[in-house]
Amino acid sequence: MKIFQCQACAQPAHFEADSCESCECRLGYDPEIADMTAMLRAGPHWRGLADTGRTYRSCANRESGGCNWLVPAGSPETYCLACRHNRVVPDLSIPWNRTRWREVEAAKRRLFYAMLRLRLPLASRHEDPAGLAFDFLVDPAESYLVGPPVLTGHDNGLITLNIAEADDVERERRRTQFGEHYRTLLGHFRHEIGHYFWNVLVRADPCLDAFRAVFGDERADYGVALQRHYAHGPAEGWEETYVSAYAASHPWEDFAETWAHYLHIIDTLETASQFGLRVQPKLQAPAGLIQLSAKLDFDPYRSPDFGRLIEAWLPLTFAMNSINRSMGQPDLYPFRMTPATIGKLSFVHDRIYARTDAPEAEAGTLRAVIAGLRHRVAAPRSA
Repeated sequence: MKIFQCQACAQPAHFEADSCESCECRLGYDPEIADMTAMLRAGPHWRGLADTGRTYRSCANRESGGCNWLVPAGSPETYCLACRHNRVVPDLSIPWNRTRWREVEAAKRRLFYAMLRLRLPLASRHEDPAGLAFDFLVDPAESYLVGPPVLTGHDNGLITLNIAEADDVERERRRTQFGEHYRTLLGHFRHEIGHYFWNVLVRADPCLDAFRAVFGDERADYGVALQRHYAHGPAEGWEETYVSAYAASHPWEDFAETWAHYLHIIDTLETASQFGLRVQPKLQAPAGLIQLSAKLDFDPYRSPDFGRLIEAWLPLTFAMNSINRSMGQPDLYPFRMTPATIGKLSFVHDRIYARTDAPEAEAGTLRAVIAGLRHRVAAPRSA
């Protein structure tokens, strides 16, 4: 995530801000210029200070959903680029639904930030019957209704999310129940959007054979695979091949989990780069023997060299995990990187960039795997 500032007074502002904490100027995010802009009244609209030639209306969800994204004043749309993908939202007359939905939408906007920065295709249901859409639903049991529980998942472009995941206590209960290292709203979005982009970027693409060589044959019965996973868990030694235990259940889940981790990596690297972070540990070892340094001075969203991402990521996660442990907190990134998982991440990277230069892609993968072998650190604690 970039660092944003109020153009009226230069005060730094968080991505979720709708007003400046210093001068109280109205703020909004313009996805077309990927920037937060301070705004001044211009008749019925708002004039942005990031680009004084641009005027805006607020997204129709600003008041109800806390959305701070903007719509061009001349656009026929009433919702911003992220909110217009919503198909179903909960009953907002119930305060608890509204509170949870605001948390859900905040995480979804971070997802859209990344997808727009990566220039990924984002067709809506109005543009394509299989386009991207979201249903945010309340579990019937919470509303004293009869019906099956709401399961978070993806189906042909439609992502369904149980808004109970926005409750910290409930989400932690589920994380413990399923033996997961990590469970967040943003993580859910990043995982489910991986299923969507498997359909968009892999299913009908010539890379499908390469996908099967890396992840396995997705034609294996999905329902049977999940039943087996929940009944018996992953095979022994899964940590060497999969980024998470759930990834071992089926090639589709492996791809979605890997996709989510790719987004974890590039968004965190961008934040670190924006703050000018540099990892230069004081180690007692001969120079060059232990490679645990990193200078975060590049834009990971515009880095076709996947090896450079991994060379920066591994030292950064070791440092972040060490700091978290100093605060008595769990590891910030509680996952291992192995040659196999790095190879899968490289596949995702290459699909996003859609490179046709095979030798260059192979060189990037090789560099990343070598980096993983030289930086075998940041392994998580046992679950």
